[in-house]
Amino acid sequence: MPELTPDLYINRELSWLEFNQRVLDEAKDPSQPLLERVKFLAIVSSNLDEFFEIRVGGLKQQDEADGDFRNPDGLTPRQQLTRISQRAHQMVDEQYRLWQGQLCPALRAEGLHFLTLKDLSAADKAWAERFFDEQVAPVLTPMAIDPAHPFPQLPNKSINLALVLMQKDPLSGESVERLGLVPVPQAMPRFISLPEEAGKRARKEPRYIFLADLMRFCVGRLFPGRECAGAWGFRITRNSNLYLDEDEAENILDSLEAELKRRKKGAAVRLEAHTGMPLFALGSLMLALGLEREDVYEVDGPVNLHRLMALTQEIDRPDLKDLPLQPRLLELPTNDHDALFDLIREGDLLLHHPYESFGTVTDFITRAAEDPKVLAIKQTFYRTSGDSPIVRALIQAAEKGKQVTVLMELKARFDEENNIHWAREMEEAGIHVVYGLVGYKTHCKLALVVRREGGALRRYAHLGTGNYNQTTARIYTDLGLFTCRESIGRDVASVFNLLTGFTGPDAVPQMESLLVAPLGLKEGILGRLAREEQNAREGKPARVVAKMNALVDPEVIAGLYQASQAGVAIDLIVRGICCLKPGLPGLSENIRVRSIVDRFLEHSRVYYFENAGQPEVWAGSADWMPRNFQRRVEVLFPILDEGHRRRVVSDILAAGLGDNVKARLMQPDGSWTRCQQGTEPPLRSQALLMAAAASRSQPGLELPPVTPLRSEVA
Repeated sequence: MPELTPDLYINRELSWLEFNQRVLDEAKDPSQPLLERVKFLAIVSSNLDEFFEIRVGGLKQQDEADGDFRNPDGLTPRQQLTRISQRAHQMVDEQYRLWQGQLCPALRAEGLHFLTLKDLSAADKAWAERFFDEQVAPVLTPMAIDPAHPFPQLPNKSINLALVLMQKDPLSGESVERLGLVPVPQAMPRFISLPEEAGKRARKEPRYIFLADLMRFCVGRLFPGRECAGAWGFRITRNSNLYLDEDEAENILDSLEAELKRRKKGAAVRLEAHTGMPLFALGSLMLALGLEREDVYEVDGPVNLHRLMALTQEIDRPDLKDLPLQPRLLELPTNDHDALFDLIREGDLLLHHPYESFGTVTDFITRAAEDPKVLAIKQTFYRTSGDSPIVRALIQAAEKGKQVTVLMELKARFDEENNIHWAREMEEAGIHVVYGLVGYKTHCKLALVVRREGGALRRYAHLGTGNYNQTTARIYTDLGLFTCRESIGRDVASVFNLLTGFTGPDAVPQMESLLVAPLGLKEGILGRLAREEQNAREGKPARVVAKMNALVDPEVIAGLYQASQAGVAIDLIVRGICCLKPGLPGLSENIRVRSIVDRFLEHSRVYYFENAGQPEVWAGSADWMPRNFQRRVEVLFPILDEGHRRRVVSDILAAGLGDNVKARLMQPDGSWTRCQQGTEPPLRSQALLMAAAASRSQPGLELPPVTPLRSEVA
């Protein structure tokens, strides 16, 4: 296996930033509907928030604890932080240039006006003052910062105003600058709709102003007797990593709740501030928060563009949005408990979301809850929705006396509070709720139904690549497999026994059909790469096509390099982070990497191995990252039905490799370029699958031939 030297490995954090750039490129794309461009702009900000909260927060702590540590790319934490700051500043500047220079004018041309202070007429200002006095001021808390009033603990990602207040020194009589703070109330709408100006427009055109901007105009009056030199918005991002010692925790749920409260007070890692904030105010904030100049992001526009997401959903302008998706529905009689189970017994059932309705998954659990033949239901939850019909069905099943067991992953990042709420509600309903293995996150997507049929018990399983969340199932692409194959059912039952019992990973029975982490999933992947390598050396058909969210694991990357050297044709469809370098002569010239960023988040993980003409196709919850192999319970399941296997290759892999509209190709230096159409007709994979779903047909695509692999890498 080739030695993975630093020059052969791309930094994980910098690779993630390039993924976020691809999202920003969608916001820049004039072929997108206008409000979809605004949506992508908001997603860029949301992505950056989590990146700073988790990745930058962790790097800062690592820098303090072990500054000499080096990643496989050879960079220390401090070097990574410096490069992250440089790249993120470029990205944020580009965001705001796009908002001010293109999106705002385009919205205005469509009759959607986003006003700033300089845009307000005299009538607007008079209305704003009245609105502020009547609707805003009563809930505000002005805070002076001086020796008697220390800097407050401002919540993570809250928006605040910094005011420069002038006060006469009682001894010298000279004016002295003082800092004032006013938090923008989180309970109020982020946008305020201004009234129409009488006689100014023939048709009604909405006019909005950010609440923070309206407050900037009026907030000085909250400090009577002080001259206000101005107010500027700012926002703090804090380290949001959770530090939970599961071995020492007597009750993980209670311990996690306490840790969540501490997370809101984590160390500051980023300061966003309005451009033009005076040095006195900016320096005071940096000093109080313990931040350096590289941690400050001055923005020419509204602080926190993620707020635009809610507005894009509220504005009723279908002409400025994507056409609605019509997912294909599986139609079954509602009053027949046996119908869905009969269908699964006839053969495996494969669903591709969101092109096919997630309602079938909900229906599976709902029917099981109502079916008198069902004795037990077991299910994992990583992320679920705020009002989950699946959870409601499980509660109903428990109330009917069925044995219901739920593995609730409490540590699903930023869904912890939601999961704690559901865990408590399910426990009160009599559901047996467990929290998995100490030291591991449970990330696999499994549901198991045990049903009495005649004199025997039969297991029905659902295995997926995505969460049991009907909200994200509308915007994430995922696969779900229903099966009653005995070997898969036994393996799923073994995984649940591992999660609920005292048995450690080392004592779990050998899996018959599934690849499970931490029980050999990584070894299974490495073994299959080695098999393809050997087949290539022997002149047998050898190919790997892998679709995932992230490729980070150094050993797997080394295995891919070695397979490439042996002549294995390798296509990788990687949505986000990719630490491998494609197209390097003599090493990875047989590897091609592409990424698709489009309307739906590409979330499914699918792995194809040629296997000397007997292809294997796997799907599941695991990316090729150290955390998925070593620190999570993950499951990959085989697609055994030949028809389903052809469909996965056609709908997901071949369509992804054929996409020449939304696909980008990775270059050897880690940069990305849009795929060139050349003489080929345009093919947008997601549009193709939406059209197929609407017509209840299949695209019927084939994997492209191996020979063009090298020519697409610059």
